[in-house]
Amino acid sequence: MEISVIGTSQVKIGKTDLAYRELGFSDLRGVGKVFSANSRVCFGQSTRWRKARVRFALKAVQSEPLRSEKVSVSARRSKSHDRVRLFVGLPLDAVSDCNAVNHAKAIAVGLKALKLLGVEGVELPVWWGIVEKEAMGKYNWSGYLALAEMVQKVGLKLHVSLCFHASKQTKISLPDWVSRIGESQPGIFFTDRAGQHYKECLSLAVDDLPVLDGKTPIQVYHEFCENFKSSFSPFMGSTITGISMGLGPGGELRYPSHHRQAKSNKIPGVGEFQCYDKNMLSILKQHAEATGNPLWGLGGPHDAPTYDQSPNTNNFFRDDGGSWESPYADFFLSWYSNQLISHGNRLLSLASSSFSETAATVYGKVPLMHSWYKTRSHPSELTAGYYNTISRDGYEAVAEMFARNSCKMILPGMDLSAEHQPHESLSSPELLLADIRTSCRKHGVEVSGQNSSASGAAGGLEQIKKNLLGETAVDLFIYQRMGAYFFSPEHFPSFTAFVRNLNQPELQSDDLPEEEKEAADSLRVSSESGVHMQAA
Repeated sequence: MEISVIGTSQVKIGKTDLAYRELGFSDLRGVGKVFSANSRVCFGQSTRWRKARVRFALKAVQSEPLRSEKVSVSARRSKSHDRVRLFVGLPLDAVSDCNAVNHAKAIAVGLKALKLLGVEGVELPVWWGIVEKEAMGKYNWSGYLALAEMVQKVGLKLHVSLCFHASKQTKISLPDWVSRIGESQPGIFFTDRAGQHYKECLSLAVDDLPVLDGKTPIQVYHEFCENFKSSFSPFMGSTITGISMGLGPGGELRYPSHHRQAKSNKIPGVGEFQCYDKNMLSILKQHAEATGNPLWGLGGPHDAPTYDQSPNTNNFFRDDGGSWESPYADFFLSWYSNQLISHGNRLLSLASSSFSETAATVYGKVPLMHSWYKTRSHPSELTAGYYNTISRDGYEAVAEMFARNSCKMILPGMDLSAEHQPHESLSSPELLLADIRTSCRKHGVEVSGQNSSASGAAGGLEQIKKNLLGETAVDLFIYQRMGAYFFSPEHFPSFTAFVRNLNQPELQSDDLPEEEKEAADSLRVSSESGVHMQAA
């Protein structure tokens, strides 16, 4: 299968030094400095985005298409369904909690650079805790609308990720009013065996309970989606082509089973089951009683290891004689997994209904819990909510649920390979990825990809190419993520070559004609910031 990046404009790409010289910098450190400077444009709560009148003095892109005679016949004959649409993630904190556009100058320059490379678009994280921060039903989209307009004017597409979780990395919390409810009702959060609460997203057990000032989380998420659709109607289907529905921690369909890993331990532990908040325990108790085993409803496995321990630390996950193969374990693991799948079904059904009349495609993200995959029990997957073992396929039901809701699946970790994982972790990202993709093919679910590390996994770009150029089609790839490292001299030239190779997989850099080794003349930036910005 041949791969090419679909873009509304492609530019002649030669040696990778065009990457920063084309932007008017002596090197890419200039762009990185702009990200580090954290420049921002603020929009008041009552100020409508169109009145903010943010003007970016950027010259229009006049990039020249790649000459058709320079591209091989097989590349020209590639069909649209064989192509990967390449997107690059914007910074997680592209909009701050005061609706400021962070890194505005650097983002504007970055958008131009991506357009010149022939990238299709960018991915934008939209945070519940920023938009609906102050009160339920009080939405402020101003910063995100300004970014959408920037993307549209450059001629890129936009993939929006709706984030109903918090992020410690960027200090983005849940909405203030939700956090206040959680202070008096901690049962709305996931809880582990020690009683510690995970406060970065709501427990799936409260999906249909009126715990948010008389409304259920599902109702609140639905109203958020409807308001988003209305507010962004000028962009829907034209600029905004895809929407990822947040499904849990990190936006992924999983339990927060690994959130307390020891930072000093390079070998990831098995994680812990997250079934101890009062609402999860109530559901478990009812289920156990209904099956005639009331004692099974008292809690999760008592002999499972803790977060950063290995499978053999305790009895539950042991390869030989582990209790994960007992009738009780089958009962618990089936219930635990089914609760997660039902949660995913509720949210993807909601998103599919909300956006059904738009031209945007709905996506959901499934995690790649690859540590300990070479053991028989696959403990990291079990604690995350995937009942997948050496003797049981845990992704069939997940793929069927995606198919039922006509949603596409995003799989992260396409930059990972077993050779670069700690040997002791018995990890195999490639095998797990293949297993999930097999289930998706069986149910007709289209797969999209994402890399796992914004700081660059060892051998990551080569591994991504292997996954994109393989026999299994990938609809879309989201490369994470724009920032100081992304534009650094250590990374951006390699990314430029990566994009070029996707556009022309048959050609090596030294095969390009001499004139195509020079930078295009379409973008000239007069200062180190790359952007003249005025806000009035």
